[in-house]
Amino acid sequence: MATQAKRRRVAGLADSEDPAPVAGFLSWCRRVGLELSPKVAVSRQGTVAGYGMVARESVQPGELLFAVPRAALLSQHTCSISGLLERERGALQSQSGWVPLLLALLHELQAPASPWSPYFALWPELGRLEHPMFCPRVRSLELYRQLVALVMAYSFQEPLEEEEDEKEPNSPLMVPAADVLNHLANHNANLEYSPNCLRMVATQPIPKGHEIFNTYGQMANWQLIHMYGFAEPYPDNTDDTADIQMVTVREAALQGTKVEAERLLLYERWDFLCKLEMVGEEGAFVIGWEEVLTEEELAMTLKVLCMPAEEFREFKDQDGWGDDKREEDSLTITNIPKLKASWRQLLRDSVLLTLQTYATDLKAEQDLLSNKEVYATLSWREQQALQVRYGQKMILHQLLELTN
Repeated sequence: MATQAKRRRVAGLADSEDPAPVAGFLSWCRRVGLELSPKVAVSRQGTVAGYGMVARESVQPGELLFAVPRAALLSQHTCSISGLLERERGALQSQSGWVPLLLALLHELQAPASPWSPYFALWPELGRLEHPMFCPRVRSLELYRQLVALVMAYSFQEPLEEEEDEKEPNSPLMVPAADVLNHLANHNANLEYSPNCLRMVATQPIPKGHEIFNTYGQMANWQLIHMYGFAEPYPDNTDDTADIQMVTVREAALQGTKVEAERLLLYERWDFLCKLEMVGEEGAFVIGWEEVLTEEELAMTLKVLCMPAEEFREFKDQDGWGDDKREEDSLTITNIPKLKASWRQLLRDSVLLTLQTYATDLKAEQDLLSNKEVYATLSWREQQALQVRYGQKMILHQLLELTN
């Protein structure tokens, strides 16, 4: 199972080229038994942003990049206040399960002799809180807030075994060296869990000088920017998606009604879909580059909204049972051009309505992306938002072509 990876660092957060943090971290790695392959290096040079890991020599799939002994992991169980956190476990429960790790980090970051100090030194942005304007109480609160973002972005959660699926999820933990890796959908490394250590293993050939990437898993650009503050430039994110709001499909279907009786029947169809839990006022159909992630819901919606009135009455009387899915109704990307004409038209109208919700059209985004001078004047957030919009519009325009 692929592990969750860490976010790509935001450019400009740490501009120092001082090699001392890396040297101290590598010395600490040797002391705790964290073994880095001689073929890899922690560096700012040759990375997409901030610290990353690059190949000093060519690496082949299956090669071990580094191994982190479990004793070197930072968690609520390995920190110096583990006993206190265990005693107060009941009071520290939360929906996220992050509170014990946050308190562990809060303590270790402020402890002068924390064994993890060389590890923390790779994150100099946290050191900015040493400014004298912060009194102890405010400083701790601000540090806690930053640690929430840190845990969200950099922590790992060990997956459960198949036989443990009904157990509570494992608590988050910090994995030194693994959280140095930047993110890419088409990643070339993966974290493997074993009883004694965690191993980062190459999954693709990595040429000398190339960066080593881990991945979150399948995450669209809007999820990446929401959770981690960055988006992958088009067309790098093969896991990107675009949403079509469910009510937009209803609106598109209403456009085709001519008399009040047809409108009432369409609302009856919609209510039936709501009863089947296929649609909702706040829901969305999710379209990827190669598949419709909400295929069952979208296929049923197109079917019910497009079927003849008599067929709908019979279908409704049976509460949707007896509906055998036919291969020709499959919503795989390659099959969309083969759908019934009424389905394709409704889907196309829905895409057109969705594109109208954007403030700019695809050409405007293309012009902005192709003009490097103008693009460079945008703020970091504006650049990332542009990448999100452009990826979504490209997916929607692909759907337009498929339904043409």
